[in-house]
Amino acid sequence: MNLKQPDFTELLTTYSEFKVSSLQGRYLKEEDLLEVFKTLSKKFTIKHEGHSEEGRIISSFHVGKGPRKILIWSQMHGNESTTTKAVLDVLNYFLTYPEVSEAILDRCSFVIVPVLNPDGAVNYTRVNANAIDLNRDAYLKTQSESKILQGIYSEFKPEVCFNMHDQRTIFSAGSTDKPATVSFLSPSFNEARDIDAIRTKAMGLIARANLMLQEFIPGQIGRYDDAFNINCIGDYLQKKGTPTVLFEAGHFPGDYDREETRKYIFIALLNMIIDVANNENFDAVETYFEIPENEKLFYDVILRNVNYNDNPTDIAIQFKETLSAHHIKFVPVIERIDRLNDYFGHREIDAEGQILEFEKPVQLKEGEILSSFTLNNNVFAI
Repeated sequence: MNLKQPDFTELLTTYSEFKVSSLQGRYLKEEDLLEVFKTLSKKFTIKHEGHSEEGRIISSFHVGKGPRKILIWSQMHGNESTTTKAVLDVLNYFLTYPEVSEAILDRCSFVIVPVLNPDGAVNYTRVNANAIDLNRDAYLKTQSESKILQGIYSEFKPEVCFNMHDQRTIFSAGSTDKPATVSFLSPSFNEARDIDAIRTKAMGLIARANLMLQEFIPGQIGRYDDAFNINCIGDYLQKKGTPTVLFEAGHFPGDYDREETRKYIFIALLNMIIDVANNENFDAVETYFEIPENEKLFYDVILRNVNYNDNPTDIAIQFKETLSAHHIKFVPVIERIDRLNDYFGHREIDAEGQILEFEKPVQLKEGEILSSFTLNNNVFAI
């Protein structure tokens, strides 16, 4: 008998009951993560898989005893932490609701690597300690982290892989004014982007998760570009014959810490896990391609109709994420000065043809920091 999907509305309402509350915000401190690992290791088997390029331990959790094998890794890019929080919430959910999770763990076996790139995580960088993007190292396997992941893959022989990432705030769900809060991809396995049974399996999981998510964040789910690159781990594994789903945690309005997005990643992941547990196979290619492909139509802030050299123009501001004292500062940098009628801002301010005034001299040019200004005697902080 198939497992039933849970009441996702109730899960979102009661999220605090199983959320790993010690992990908040965009920067996850190493000591906080290790404390969570220590707590979870009392109930789940933890294994030291090897060491990063700087010598940090890369750990995995081995959970369940079922025949359906699922491999999950997160924070391949060190500055992409939202999915790490969600994956650890899944483990805590299994502990909090044993009567629910027992049926999943009887059908599935998991290997979960919460932080594949611990050096990048400590330094809040996309790349590892050698400045290598691990998601461009799948084929050559030049880095210890890449070798560890593929060693796990070869030994475990998963039926399905989940590749967990964050994406920038620039992405819209298609050509709409909705942010791509969650995006997915069933990667290509060749240049022609052909569709075989492997890709179809991943597409089906995504299509089902999208249908569920539309109830909560309608119009805010996107589909990532599927151009083939053998150096990307998802493309590489699909070519090897393992269905692999890319998750991308994106922007939810007002949620720069991505605590809301965390919840939607969690319910999407749980939805797919249960579908795998049920050995579901959905021929949902057409439905998958109905998910709009991400476009880069957003800026963090747009100042509209600014008087700039006696001409009306728009000023786009993008936040630069900067690590400072174990916290992420969002530094507002002028990205573009132009008429931006085809773009959207997560926050928009209409200057109504007025000139911006500043406490200290500021050059209005691309690349400059613009943290505050005065408009009609009102002070605006970005």
